[in-house]
Amino acid sequence: MARPEKVAFLGLGIMGSRMAANLCRAGFEVHAWNRTRTRAEELAEAHGAVVADTPQAAAADTGVAITMVVDSPEVEAVLFGPDGAAEGLGDGGLAIDMSTIAPSASRAIGERLAERGVGFLDAPVTGSKPKAEDGTLTIMVGGDTGGYERARPLFDAMGKLVLHVGPQGHGSMVKLINNTIAAVNTAAVAEGIEVGRRAGLDLGKLLEVVAAGSGASAMLDLKARPIVEHDYEPLFKLGHMLKDVRHCIAEAEALGVDMRVASAAEALYAQADDAGHYDDDFAAVAESTR
Repeated sequence: MARPEKVAFLGLGIMGSRMAANLCRAGFEVHAWNRTRTRAEELAEAHGAVVADTPQAAAADTGVAITMVVDSPEVEAVLFGPDGAAEGLGDGGLAIDMSTIAPSASRAIGERLAERGVGFLDAPVTGSKPKAEDGTLTIMVGGDTGGYERARPLFDAMGKLVLHVGPQGHGSMVKLINNTIAAVNTAAVAEGIEVGRRAGLDLGKLLEVVAAGSGASAMLDLKARPIVEHDYEPLFKLGHMLKDVRHCIAEAEALGVDMRVASAAEALYAQADDAGHYDDDFAAVAESTR
Protein backbone atom coordinates (compact mmCIF):
# COMPACT_ATOMS: atom_id res chain seq x y z
CA MET A 1 0.00 0.00 0.00
CA ALA A 2 1.30 3.47 -0.91
CA ARG A 3 3.02 5.50 1.77
CA PRO A 4 0.85 8.45 2.87
CA GLU A 5 2.62 11.73 2.14
CA LYS A 6 0.42 13.99 4.27
CA VAL A 7 -1.07 13.50 7.71
CA ALA A 8 -3.21 15.58 10.04
CA PHE A 9 -2.01 15.60 13.64
CA LEU A 10 -4.61 16.73 16.15
CA GLY A 11 -3.43 17.30 19.72
CA LEU A 12 0.04 18.64 20.54
CA GLY A 13 0.56 18.02 24.24
CA ILE A 14 3.61 16.52 25.93
CA MET A 15 3.47 13.42 23.74
CA GLY A 16 1.72 14.65 20.62
CA SER A 17 4.06 17.55 19.94
CA ARG A 18 7.05 15.23 19.94
CA MET A 19 5.35 12.54 17.87
CA ALA A 20 4.31 15.11 15.27
CA ALA A 21 7.87 16.47 15.16
CA ASN A 22 9.17 12.98 14.33
CA LEU A 23 6.66 12.70 11.48
CA CYS A 24 7.98 15.98 10.13
CA ARG A 25 11.57 14.75 10.43
CA ALA A 26 10.62 11.58 8.53
CA GLY A 27 9.48 13.66 5.57
CA PHE A 28 5.71 13.67 6.05
CA GLU A 29 3.79 16.87 5.44
CA VAL A 30 2.09 17.38 8.81
CA HIS A 31 -1.06 19.50 9.02
CA ALA A 32 -1.24 20.36 12.71
CA TRP A 33 -4.15 21.49 14.84
CA ASN A 34 -4.25 22.10 18.56
CA ARG A 35 -6.84 23.73 20.78
CA THR A 36 -4.12 26.17 21.84
CA ARG A 37 -3.00 27.41 18.43
CA THR A 38 0.44 28.57 19.58
CA ARG A 39 1.57 24.93 19.93
CA ALA A 40 0.80 24.27 16.28
CA GLU A 41 2.62 27.46 15.35
CA GLU A 42 5.67 26.32 17.35
CA LEU A 43 5.66 23.01 15.47
CA ALA A 44 5.42 24.89 12.19
CA GLU A 45 8.32 27.17 13.08
CA ALA A 46 10.57 24.38 14.33
CA HIS A 47 9.72 21.60 11.88
CA GLY A 48 7.84 23.05 8.92
CA ALA A 49 4.36 21.77 9.77
CA VAL A 50 1.29 23.40 8.24
CA VAL A 51 -0.98 25.08 10.79
CA ALA A 52 -4.68 24.28 10.34
CA ASP A 53 -7.51 26.39 11.74
CA THR A 54 -9.77 23.40 12.49
CA PRO A 55 -9.54 19.60 12.67
CA GLN A 56 -11.72 19.43 9.56
CA ALA A 57 -9.34 21.66 7.60
CA ALA A 58 -6.33 19.62 8.71
CA ALA A 59 -7.93 16.32 7.73
CA ALA A 60 -9.36 17.53 4.41
CA ASP A 61 -5.88 18.21 3.08
CA THR A 62 -4.50 14.81 4.06
CA GLY A 63 -6.95 11.88 4.14
CA VAL A 64 -5.25 10.49 7.27
CA ALA A 65 -5.74 12.01 10.72
CA ILE A 66 -4.09 11.17 14.04
CA THR A 67 -5.71 12.19 17.31
CA MET A 68 -3.59 12.43 20.48
CA VAL A 69 -5.72 13.89 23.25
CA VAL A 70 -6.72 13.07 26.83
CA ASP A 71 -9.75 10.78 26.72
CA SER A 72 -12.74 9.66 24.65
CA PRO A 73 -14.80 12.88 25.05
CA GLU A 74 -11.92 14.83 23.56
CA VAL A 75 -11.44 12.29 20.75
CA GLU A 76 -15.16 12.49 19.92
CA ALA A 77 -15.10 16.29 19.98
CA VAL A 78 -12.11 16.47 17.63
CA LEU A 79 -13.58 13.90 15.23
CA PHE A 80 -17.31 14.60 15.35
CA GLY A 81 -17.75 18.07 16.84
CA PRO A 82 -18.19 21.30 14.88
CA ASP A 83 -15.51 21.43 12.16
CA GLY A 84 -14.53 17.89 13.17
CA ALA A 85 -11.93 15.80 11.39
CA ALA A 86 -14.39 13.09 10.33
CA GLU A 87 -16.08 15.56 8.01
CA GLY A 88 -12.75 16.47 6.49
CA LEU A 89 -11.60 12.89 5.98
CA GLY A 90 -14.64 11.76 4.01
CA ASP A 91 -15.15 8.41 2.35
CA GLY A 92 -11.91 6.42 2.18
CA GLY A 93 -10.17 8.41 4.88
CA LEU A 94 -8.39 6.89 7.87
CA ALA A 95 -8.55 8.06 11.47
CA ILE A 96 -5.92 6.85 13.95
CA ASP A 97 -6.46 7.48 17.63
CA MET A 98 -3.21 7.31 19.58
CA SER A 99 -4.76 8.52 22.84
CA THR A 100 -5.46 6.11 25.67
CA ILE A 101 -9.20 5.56 25.98
CA ALA A 102 -11.54 2.74 26.96
CA PRO A 103 -11.76 -0.13 24.45
CA SER A 104 -15.55 0.19 24.42
CA ALA A 105 -15.15 3.83 23.43
CA SER A 106 -12.68 2.89 20.68
CA ARG A 107 -15.14 0.42 19.20
CA ALA A 108 -18.00 2.93 19.35
CA ILE A 109 -15.89 5.57 17.61
CA GLY A 110 -14.88 3.05 14.95
CA GLU A 111 -18.54 2.23 14.30
CA ARG A 112 -19.45 5.91 13.90
CA LEU A 113 -16.58 6.45 11.47
CA ALA A 114 -17.46 3.33 9.46
CA GLU A 115 -20.90 4.82 8.81
CA ARG A 116 -19.08 7.67 7.03
CA GLY A 117 -16.80 5.32 5.09
CA VAL A 118 -13.81 6.24 7.27
CA GLY A 119 -11.44 3.58 8.56
CA PHE A 120 -10.25 3.56 12.16
CA LEU A 121 -7.32 2.26 14.19
CA ASP A 122 -6.86 2.50 17.95
CA ALA A 123 -3.10 2.81 18.35
CA PRO A 124 -2.10 3.99 21.82
CA VAL A 125 1.55 4.29 22.75
CA THR A 126 3.77 3.59 25.71
CA GLY A 127 7.18 5.03 26.51
CA SER A 128 6.47 8.48 27.95
CA LYS A 129 8.10 11.76 26.90
CA PRO A 130 11.71 10.61 26.33
CA LYS A 131 10.71 7.89 23.87
CA ALA A 132 8.24 10.21 22.16
CA GLU A 133 11.16 12.60 21.76
CA ASP A 134 13.51 10.12 20.10
CA GLY A 135 10.89 8.15 18.15
CA THR A 136 11.24 4.88 20.05
CA LEU A 137 7.72 4.48 21.41
CA THR A 138 5.97 1.14 21.60
CA ILE A 139 2.77 1.31 19.54
CA MET A 140 0.00 -1.26 19.92
CA VAL A 141 -2.53 -1.20 17.10
CA GLY A 142 -6.09 -2.47 16.99
CA GLY A 143 -8.03 -2.56 13.73
CA ASP A 144 -8.12 -4.22 10.33
CA THR A 145 -4.97 -5.31 8.52
CA GLY A 146 -5.50 -2.96 5.58
CA GLY A 147 -5.64 0.11 7.78
CA TYR A 148 -2.62 -1.09 9.73
CA GLU A 149 -0.52 -1.55 6.59
CA ARG A 150 -1.60 1.86 5.31
CA ALA A 151 -0.54 3.51 8.56
CA ARG A 152 2.63 1.49 9.18
CA PRO A 153 5.03 4.09 7.68
CA LEU A 154 3.60 6.68 10.08
CA PHE A 155 4.00 4.36 13.05
CA ASP A 156 7.57 3.53 12.06
CA ALA A 157 8.43 7.25 12.19
CA MET A 158 7.21 7.47 15.79
CA GLY A 159 7.96 4.09 17.32
CA LYS A 160 10.53 1.35 17.65
CA LEU A 161 8.23 -1.56 18.48
CA VAL A 162 5.01 -1.53 16.44
CA LEU A 163 2.57 -4.40 16.94
CA HIS A 164 -0.76 -5.17 15.33
CA VAL A 165 -2.41 -6.70 18.41
CA GLY A 166 -5.87 -7.52 17.06
CA PRO A 167 -9.22 -6.00 16.04
CA GLN A 168 -10.59 -2.61 17.08
CA GLY A 169 -10.37 -2.06 20.82
CA HIS A 170 -7.50 -4.46 21.40
CA GLY A 171 -4.85 -1.75 21.15
CA SER A 172 -6.65 0.22 23.84
CA MET A 173 -7.06 -2.84 26.07
CA VAL A 174 -3.39 -3.81 25.82
CA LYS A 175 -2.41 -0.22 26.71
CA LEU A 176 -4.71 -0.06 29.73
CA ILE A 177 -3.39 -3.34 31.12
CA ASN A 178 0.21 -2.19 30.60
CA ASN A 179 -0.39 1.15 32.29
CA THR A 180 -2.22 -0.42 35.20
CA ILE A 181 0.67 -2.81 35.83
CA ALA A 182 3.04 0.18 35.68
CA ALA A 183 0.85 2.16 38.08
CA VAL A 184 0.73 -0.70 40.59
CA ASN A 185 4.49 -1.22 40.32
CA THR A 186 5.23 2.47 40.87
CA ALA A 187 2.97 2.59 43.92
CA ALA A 188 4.80 -0.46 45.33
CA VAL A 189 8.18 1.17 44.68
CA ALA A 190 6.99 4.31 46.47
CA GLU A 191 5.80 2.33 49.49
CA GLY A 192 9.07 0.42 49.69
CA ILE A 193 11.09 3.64 49.57
CA GLU A 194 8.95 5.18 52.30
CA VAL A 195 9.45 2.15 54.55
CA GLY A 196 13.19 2.37 53.93
CA ARG A 197 13.20 6.10 54.69
CA ARG A 198 11.39 5.63 58.00
CA ALA A 199 13.72 2.76 58.94
CA GLY A 200 16.70 5.07 58.44
CA LEU A 201 18.15 3.02 55.58
CA ASP A 202 20.64 4.31 53.05
CA LEU A 203 18.15 4.63 50.20
CA GLY A 204 20.85 4.50 47.54
CA LYS A 205 22.03 1.13 48.78
CA LEU A 206 18.45 -0.12 49.23
CA LEU A 207 17.67 0.70 45.61
CA GLU A 208 20.95 -0.80 44.39
CA VAL A 209 20.03 -4.10 46.06
CA VAL A 210 16.47 -4.05 44.72
CA ALA A 211 17.69 -3.21 41.19
CA ALA A 212 20.04 -6.21 41.29
CA GLY A 213 17.40 -8.57 42.64
CA SER A 214 13.93 -9.86 41.97
CA GLY A 215 12.38 -6.48 42.75
CA ALA A 216 13.97 -4.91 39.67
CA SER A 217 11.64 -3.35 37.13
CA ALA A 218 11.33 -0.62 34.53
CA MET A 219 9.34 1.49 37.00
CA LEU A 220 12.08 1.11 39.62
CA ASP A 221 14.60 2.36 37.06
CA LEU A 222 12.42 5.26 35.93
CA LYS A 223 10.67 6.41 39.09
CA ALA A 224 12.82 5.59 42.13
CA ARG A 225 15.04 8.66 41.78
CA PRO A 226 12.14 11.10 41.24
CA ILE A 227 10.39 9.58 44.27
CA VAL A 228 13.46 9.90 46.50
CA GLU A 229 14.12 13.46 45.31
CA HIS A 230 10.46 14.54 45.19
CA ASP A 231 11.05 15.55 41.55
CA TYR A 232 7.70 15.28 39.84
CA GLU A 233 8.36 17.06 36.57
CA PRO A 234 5.73 15.44 34.35
CA LEU A 235 6.78 12.83 31.85
CA PHE A 236 3.32 11.26 32.14
CA LYS A 237 0.76 13.05 34.28
CA LEU A 238 -0.62 11.44 37.40
CA GLY A 239 -4.14 12.46 36.42
CA HIS A 240 -3.79 10.63 33.11
CA MET A 241 -2.48 7.51 34.83
CA LEU A 242 -5.41 7.59 37.25
CA LYS A 243 -7.78 7.82 34.30
CA ASP A 244 -6.16 4.80 32.64
CA VAL A 245 -6.30 2.69 35.81
CA ARG A 246 -9.97 3.54 36.25
CA HIS A 247 -10.71 2.59 32.63
CA CYS A 248 -8.92 -0.73 33.09
CA ILE A 249 -10.81 -1.53 36.29
CA ALA A 250 -14.12 -0.73 34.59
CA GLU A 251 -13.30 -2.88 31.56
CA ALA A 252 -12.21 -5.73 33.84
CA GLU A 253 -15.43 -5.52 35.84
CA ALA A 254 -17.39 -5.85 32.59
CA LEU A 255 -15.42 -9.04 31.94
CA GLY A 256 -16.10 -10.37 35.43
CA VAL A 257 -12.61 -9.71 36.81
CA ASP A 258 -12.15 -8.01 40.18
CA MET A 259 -8.84 -6.12 40.00
CA ARG A 260 -8.19 -5.88 43.72
CA VAL A 261 -4.53 -4.88 43.49
CA ALA A 262 -5.29 -2.27 40.84
CA SER A 263 -8.14 -0.94 42.97
CA ALA A 264 -5.78 -0.45 45.90
CA ALA A 265 -3.41 1.48 43.61
CA GLU A 266 -6.32 3.52 42.26
CA ALA A 267 -7.07 4.71 45.79
CA LEU A 268 -3.48 5.91 46.23
CA TYR A 269 -3.47 7.77 42.91
CA ALA A 270 -6.87 9.30 43.72
CA GLN A 271 -5.52 10.53 47.05
CA ALA A 272 -2.54 12.14 45.31
CA ASP A 273 -4.87 13.69 42.74
CA ASP A 274 -7.05 15.13 45.51
CA ALA A 275 -3.91 16.59 47.09
CA GLY A 276 -3.21 18.61 43.93
CA HIS A 277 -0.83 16.36 41.99
CA TYR A 278 -2.95 15.86 38.82
CA ASP A 279 -0.45 17.66 36.58
CA ASP A 280 2.65 16.17 38.25
CA ASP A 281 4.35 13.02 37.05
CA PHE A 282 2.64 9.88 38.28
CA ALA A 283 5.65 9.26 40.53
CA ALA A 284 3.84 11.72 42.81
CA VAL A 285 1.74 8.76 43.97
CA ALA A 286 4.55 8.61 46.55
CA GLU A 287 2.93 11.53 48.34
CA SER A 288 0.08 9.19 49.27
CA THR A 289 2.48 6.84 51.09
CA ARG A 290 3.81 9.48 53.49
